[in-house]
Amino acid sequence: MSDVRRLTPRTDAVLADPDVAAAVERLGRDRVKALVADVLDTCRSGGLRPEEVVATVVASLPGSPVSLRRVVNATGVVVHTNLGRAPLSSAAVEAVTVAAGATDVELDLVAGTRGPRGEATLAALAAAVPDAGRVHVVNNGAAALALAACGLAAGREIVIARGELVEIGDGFRIPELLESVGARLREVGTTNRVRVEDYERAVGPDTAFVLKVHPSNFRVEGFTSTVPVAGLAGLGVPVVADIGSGLLRPHPRLPEEPDAATTLRAGACLVTASGDKLLGGPQCGLLLGDAALVLRLRRHPLARAMRVDKLTLAALEATLTGPPPPVARALDTRPEDLLARARRIASQLDAEVVTSQAAVGGGGAPGVVLPSAAVALPAELAAPLRTGAAPVVGHVNEGRLLLDLIAVDPADDAVLVDAVRACTS
Repeated sequence: MSDVRRLTPRTDAVLADPDVAAAVERLGRDRVKALVADVLDTCRSGGLRPEEVVATVVASLPGSPVSLRRVVNATGVVVHTNLGRAPLSSAAVEAVTVAAGATDVELDLVAGTRGPRGEATLAALAAAVPDAGRVHVVNNGAAALALAACGLAAGREIVIARGELVEIGDGFRIPELLESVGARLREVGTTNRVRVEDYERAVGPDTAFVLKVHPSNFRVEGFTSTVPVAGLAGLGVPVVADIGSGLLRPHPRLPEEPDAATTLRAGACLVTASGDKLLGGPQCGLLLGDAALVLRLRRHPLARAMRVDKLTLAALEATLTGPPPPVARALDTRPEDLLARARRIASQLDAEVVTSQAAVGGGGAPGVVLPSAAVALPAELAAPLRTGAAPVVGHVNEGRLLLDLIAVDPADDAVLVDAVRACTS
C-alpha cells in the first residue's frame, strides 16, 4: 500500500489554485507561501489529508494584509489611546485612499512645477482657527511643543509653573522633552499654587517664552491657583500654550477644556495641540499663532524631521472640511438616543440596559462625565468578546461587562450583536 503522504501536493500547485493565487495578490507571495509551507508540513506528518490542503490554506489566510485588527470600542472612552485614539471619519478614510496613490502633493499641475506641500490642508486649518496668523502641522503633539522649544528657546530659558511639569503618558515627561532640545527650565510657584508675581520675578533677559501647559490627564483640586493665559500675556515675553487635546473652538460639554481660538484671543503667541484627540483627525501636531513665529518654526531644520506625510495631510484636510468626525458625533450624541439603541440591542440578546458614565479619554477633559448607556452582560464574556473574530472591547464594572455605546458607530450595532451571539451560542 502506497504512503498517502506521497500524494502531498507541491507548493507551486497549491499556489496556482485560484483562491490561493487571489490571496497572493492581496497579501503578498512570501506571506502566503509561508502559510502553504506550514500546511504542507502538517500534511506530510499525517495530520492532514492531501485533498484538504488547499481548503486548509484558504481557511487559514488572514483577513487583512496587516496585523492590526478592527475593534468595536464599547469601553465608554471616546478617545481611547490603546485603541488608536480618534477613529477617522468616512471622508478622511476616503481621502487616505486617494492619497495612497500618486498625487499632486508637491506638484502644481497647471504650471508643471513644484508646488507648495499641504497647501489645502493648511488653508483648511487656518480657516478653522481664524485667530491664528499662520498654522503648521507636524507629526504629533509632543513634536509641536519640541519644535517650539528648539526653535525659540534652545540655550535659553522657558518659564513654567511647577504644577504644569506633567507626564504625558508612557513615561514621557514635558520637562525632559523640553530639555532634550536644549532649553533650560525656570520653574515657578509650587505644585498646587502659582501667582502672576512668581512669573514676573522669573522673567528676565534670558527668557525665551513663558509656557502654559494644560494638565489634560489629571486634575488638582482644593487649595489651588493658576494664572490664565490672559494673565501671562502682559509679562513682555511670548506666551506659548500647549492645550493638549486639539479642541479648536469651545464645546458646551467641555467647559473647562481649553480651545485654540479662545487661547489665542487671550494673548498666546503660539498654541500647540494634538490633531488625533478632540479634533478627531489623524495623529499630528498643530502649531497655531503669530505669523512670523510660526514661519520661523516652519523653516527650522528640525521641522523637516517632524514633517507629516501625504496620508496625514489628506486625512486632516478631510477632517477639517468634511462631515463631523466620530469623536465630534460621540460628544454631541444625546443620552436618550444612546438609551434607545441600547434597548434595541439588548432586546436581541436578552440582556440588561443600564445608564452609564463615559469619559473623553486620550488625555483630555479629566473628570468630565459624559452621560451614556450600555448593555450589561456577564463579566466572563469580556475575554471571549475581546478575542473573537470581530473583537469587541467593553469594560467590567461591579461584576458585569458593560458595552457602552457612546463611541460605537450605530452601523456597528449589528456587529456587536453578532459578536455576543457568537460567544454565547
